[in-house]
Amino acid sequence: MKKITVIGAGKIGAIVADFLHATRDYAVTLVDRDAAHLSGLDLHSAIERCVIDIAQDGLGNALDGQFAVLSAAPFHLTETVAKAAAAAGVHYLDLTEDVASTRAVRKLAEGARTAFIPQCGLAPGFVSIAAHDIAQRFESVDTIRLRVGALPRFPANALGYNLTWSTDGLINEYIEPCEAIVDGKRALVLAMDGYETLGVDGVAYEAFNTSGGLGSLCETYDGQVRELNYRTMRYPGHRDLMKVLLSDLRLSERRHILHDIFTHALPTTTQDVVVVFVTVSGQRDGRLQQETFARTIHAREFLGAHRTAIALTTAGALCATLDLLAEGAIPQEGFVRQEDIALASFLGNRFGQVYGRE
Repeated sequence: MKKITVIGAGKIGAIVADFLHATRDYAVTLVDRDAAHLSGLDLHSAIERCVIDIAQDGLGNALDGQFAVLSAAPFHLTETVAKAAAAAGVHYLDLTEDVASTRAVRKLAEGARTAFIPQCGLAPGFVSIAAHDIAQRFESVDTIRLRVGALPRFPANALGYNLTWSTDGLINEYIEPCEAIVDGKRALVLAMDGYETLGVDGVAYEAFNTSGGLGSLCETYDGQVRELNYRTMRYPGHRDLMKVLLSDLRLSERRHILHDIFTHALPTTTQDVVVVFVTVSGQRDGRLQQETFARTIHAREFLGAHRTAIALTTAGALCATLDLLAEGAIPQEGFVRQEDIALASFLGNRFGQVYGRE
């Protein structure tokens, strides 16, 4: 039984701990700074709970003897956890979407004897695995387009949105610059730009640039494609209202106020849906062809409890990556890209199966 430490007992971290414990293959310790929150979680008593404020005290000796540490902490703590993993000589995995944090993890991975695998969630994460798998079937690739939406099934406000995951992460991806490849060259494009409309399974969506969803794909496909981009999917009208808040009211400069507005006014929901839409076009058999990977994943029962779609896809992806690491199916040291994970292996995993056709 491998010892695992999960950092952050928020919406996803607690579910990751629950998933891993349910396998009986991992001994799980869940770390958070909030003692009352930790003790109030409805988790199996065998999951050890440890109160540490890593922003103030670091992790100290908490990682001694562990196989891996999984960070589900806020993105601004990513580097702190990664440094502790490097010092302890344990494998490191995270869910961050923050580009700067991932660069810091990559630097720590140089010469490491353990694996550093950032961005193991939905996007970045699974979408990179799917896109890379499709791209390998072409003789040459022209465009790679990744579109992902984490949405309420029953939108009931003007934004067409409910909180389903990290509010800080949501705000960050709406504001920070976005990596892309444009006309064959790597570029930074503005968040909220690149507006388009699309339909999946008869439902109309809009999509626009958001930060962090490409992971390391820009580096992997630099000089190989004409166009590569990631856009978040929302119900029509969301982007324009967000631009009023972020630009016209300048709340992009006062993120704490935007955070308070969201948490006060937008309810959470357990009735959500995740839409994945990855399209690759390129040359195959002497002509330009296109191939698409599409999934619509709903909240449902999994491992004995109701799980939201965002929990299934995010926690499931992180746990699947850990499983593959433990099995030796992916590199065991240094910086590991999501593209280094085979789609067939991922979908065949007990957690990766949540991305299968329902």
